Amino acid sequence: MNPGLGLAALAVVLVATAAFGIYGLRLSRATSDFYVASREVSPLWNAAAIGGEYLSAASFLGVAGLIMAYGVDMLAYPVGYTAGYLVLLLLVAAPLRRSGAYTLPDFAEERLGSVAVRRVAAVLVAVIAWLYLVPQLQGAGLTLETVTGAPRWAGAVVVAVVVVGVAAAGGMRSVTLVQGFQFWLKLTAIAVPAVFLVLAWRSAGAPALTGPDVPRFHGATVVRLQDAARFDVTAPVTVRVSGTLDGRAYATPPAGTAAPGTVRLGKGEHTAAGGSVLTFPDGAAVPHRHGLAPATGARWANPLSGAGGRSHPLYALYSILLATLLGTMGLPHVLVRFYTNPDGRAARRTTVLVLVLLSAFYLLPTVYGALGRVLAPQLLLTGQTDTAVLVLPQLTQAGEGGRLLAALATAGAFAAFVSTASGLTVSVAGVVSQDLLRGSKRGFRWASLVAGVPPLVMATATDGLPVADAIGLAFAVAASSFCPLLVLGIWWRGLTDRGALLGLVAGGGLAAVAVVLTSVRGAGGGWSAALLEQPAAWTVPVAFAVMVTVSLLTRHRLSPAAVDRVMLRMHLPEEVGSGPAPLPGPRPPATERV
Repeated sequence: MNPGLGLAALAVVLVATAAFGIYGLRLSRATSDFYVASREVSPLWNAAAIGGEYLSAASFLGVAGLIMAYGVDMLAYPVGYTAGYLVLLLLVAAPLRRSGAYTLPDFAEERLGSVAVRRVAAVLVAVIAWLYLVPQLQGAGLTLETVTGAPRWAGAVVVAVVVVGVAAAGGMRSVTLVQGFQFWLKLTAIAVPAVFLVLAWRSAGAPALTGPDVPRFHGATVVRLQDAARFDVTAPVTVRVSGTLDGRAYATPPAGTAAPGTVRLGKGEHTAAGGSVLTFPDGAAVPHRHGLAPATGARWANPLSGAGGRSHPLYALYSILLATLLGTMGLPHVLVRFYTNPDGRAARRTTVLVLVLLSAFYLLPTVYGALGRVLAPQLLLTGQTDTAVLVLPQLTQAGEGGRLLAALATAGAFAAFVSTASGLTVSVAGVVSQDLLRGSKRGFRWASLVAGVPPLVMATATDGLPVADAIGLAFAVAASSFCPLLVLGIWWRGLTDRGALLGLVAGGGLAAVAVVLTSVRGAGGGWSAALLEQPAAWTVPVAFAVMVTVSLLTRHRLSPAAVDRVMLRMHLPEEVGSGPAPLPGPRPPATERV
């Protein structure tokens, strides 16, 4: 892609983000504007804003990359992301909005009367948000590197600076305007190139996506490696090389000659240095990144086939679905949106609209993932399948049209990073400000800086997992901690402070340990790797079991009058109850029971 166009796309997104943020700053007068936009956001605009922050790097880049590499089993991610809102609508949305709490730690203290539970919940909010922020910043670095060749850390720094600036300047009011705009930009940026991709596939004779063969190069294909690569060759092939291959340097061969840079690659593992250029002949089987097993089109399209080499696909599928279905209700940047609605009825309408918008969006990454195996199979060699949405438009459309489509996709990608990172920053800043800085506007601004710096350090210091996998782990931690707290806290009056505390520590702690081990050791094989890479299937039941068991053993700690008061407030319609909950702001310190 033309680096100038890529930078122009980035500049448009950043300028528009700053403009909406400045406009929101003009509207942000009171403390409640910073925290909940004074609860004046309409359902449609709030739904667009939720879609804007929810459709993250995993949705815009990662889903297509995982489907391209591992097959239709990875459809569990978009299905779970969308259906999670249905679970949220049925179980949580309106009662949580009526609870009188602003943040998840607020809810924990209001429901259970325990400062200890509140503090553990605050730590988990920060952990989940940071786990979610790191792949956003890494995705920004990958995008900027792909389109301009800039260092990978540069994109992460740009997005972090803009996000912290917008959040600190205008709070929730500014972020709501920014995210609503960015949803429509993302939908346009992924939908328009998808139309041209389908047309290009049809003009190429509509090659089969589910055939009996592994992916092959259609025509002589030049593969440029930005980073060092390890890949496996399944059948001997003769390639032309410029750079370093298997430890040996090759000069660029003169035009019309074959000898100086021609190498016969035997079956097995090979390595190439960053900056190397490999030219593969027409019809050659595509080598795959080491660890990514080649799969025929038929196996790729067959559910639970283990395409791509993933072990125990049935367990992984159910664990992904459990994490995404139940983890959505535990994402702090999503839940805070329901406090910006005027009332519980508006919160329910917002959730229904979110389901419609997400369902429309998630049809599109699947198109990129499927067509990528036919139109850009070299991404399976480099391992950069996460960039399929960025590179496919220019590979399939020659000339200025392809470059413009690639620039549009780049703009959508940066909108994804900025909008999601904005919501996460605001949610963490709200918790830090409320719990540590007494809920002032000045405290919120300092808390925005605290929220943005740690994930920036982690993003620039580590290479990370595939984007959607990394965010899936954040969902697993949320599902193993806040899902049991919310479901039991809203629907079971027998939940005690000790049960909630130990359940949060057990479920959230085990999921967090699995995340750390997976990030350190990388992808592996066997049951141990499967259980660590997708922990929700066992950590969620553990969290529920601990909360219920400990609560039954500590029933004497319940205060029936206090529990009844909170339960009535959550479940009575607002026109029957005491009206909408108070707006957040400075609050006196609570008395700790635990």
